Amino acid sequence: MTSTQSSSVNAVAPVITIDGPTASGKGTVALRVANALGWHMLDSGALYRLAALACMNRDVSADDEPAVAKVARELDVRFNAEVWLDGSCVTDRIRHEDVGNLASRIATLPALRAALLERQRAFRQPPGLVADGRDMGTVVFPDAELKVFLVASTRARAERRYKQLIDKGISAKLNDLMRDLQERDARDAGRSVAPLAPAADAYRLDSSELSIEQTVQQILEWCRERSGQSR
Repeated sequence: MTSTQSSSVNAVAPVITIDGPTASGKGTVALRVANALGWHMLDSGALYRLAALACMNRDVSADDEPAVAKVARELDVRFNAEVWLDGSCVTDRIRHEDVGNLASRIATLPALRAALLERQRAFRQPPGLVADGRDMGTVVFPDAELKVFLVASTRARAERRYKQLIDKGISAKLNDLMRDLQERDARDAGRSVAPLAPAADAYRLDSSELSIEQTVQQILEWCRERSGQSR
């Protein structure tokens, strides 16, 4: 298949984007939506975390934008049941707070975002893609069939993150997590390139008081409604 043919195939594959702040539950929700539809899934945050971890492993400063972008372009990553970086399984490591905080910092770098853009778009394959992140609906897939902006209160998100960490045997303090989330929200919303914000045509969904299943079902309902309108 030629590159032109490949681009044509990818262009017609439908996309659902689920954007939102850190710990809003978008990764878990996106995976369940993708499984329900039988579609592929893109966890874009994992790519930024992998870039951050690679920078840490190579002692690359977050302030050295060209070097960070070079690391991103050369990432040796694999996604299957686990996440692999340079031949090592890093599924749990990329979820540590130090990696997440560095990922939030380097995500403000335009050169890094440019380096990862095409890699993210390459995930668009038939029968469809569910992509979660912070700029999936605004930058990466602006023509997505359905765009969701998933939010939750800072306390609800901190409590979810706390439970995740404790369940994995990682020590954490709720107040520290709340402060980190507020700082990361400010960085994500205030960056000059692709700031965290809902797309103009996105559905806003507050999951603070919703279960994962309720959140998933609402998105699937919107998907059915949109599919009906497009026929």
